[in-house]
Amino acid sequence: MSELVIDGHRIGVLFSEEAIAERVKAIATAIAARKPANLLVVPILKGSFVFAADLIRAMHHAGLSPEVDFMILSSYRKSVKSSGQVTVLRDIETNVKGRDVLLIDDILESGRTLAFAKDLLAARGAATAYTAVLLNKPGHLAAHIEADFQGFLCPDKFVVGYGMDMAHQFRELPFVGHVIPAAG
Repeated sequence: MSELVIDGHRIGVLFSEEAIAERVKAIATAIAARKPANLLVVPILKGSFVFAADLIRAMHHAGLSPEVDFMILSSYRKSVKSSGQVTVLRDIETNVKGRDVLLIDDILESGRTLAFAKDLLAARGAATAYTAVLLNKPGHLAAHIEADFQGFLCPDKFVVGYGMDMAHQFRELPFVGHVIPAAG
C-alpha cells in the first residue's frame, strides 16, 4: 500500500484509480444484465458524485440510457460519525411510479441513509429500487439493507478521495484512501 502526504495529512491508498475503473465497468455490466426498465439513476450527493458520474458513463458503454436525478441526504452533517437521523436536504423532482430506480451512494456503512432512500422511493411507487455502492463497510451496519451492486469491501477506516471527504477536503483524489492518524 502506498502513502502520500497531502495538505499535511498522511493518506494511505486503499483502492487505486485503476482498480476503481475496473470495478465501475463490472458494476455497469452487472446492472445492464438485470435489464432495468425505464431506469432512473439517483445519486445520493455529495459523496457519490464522482462514482456516480463514472458509473453512469460506464452504463452508457454497457448499453443503458438512464435518466438521472439527484438527492441530497445527510446523517453526518459536519461530523465524521453518523447522527442516526437522516435528513432530506434536496429531494428528486422525477416521478418514480412504476420505474426501476438505481440509488448510487459512496459507502454503505450504517445503512441508514441508503435504507431511508430505498424505502422512500418504494413508498412513492418505484417498481424496483436497486442500490449501488462503491464501498461496503459492514462492521457498523445499523439498518437492514444490502447493496445490490458493490465495488469493494472496505476496511474499518475513515476513507477519503474519489468524491468522499474529510471536512470538504480530498474529494478530488482519483483513488480511495484513508487518513492515517498523526503519531502522538
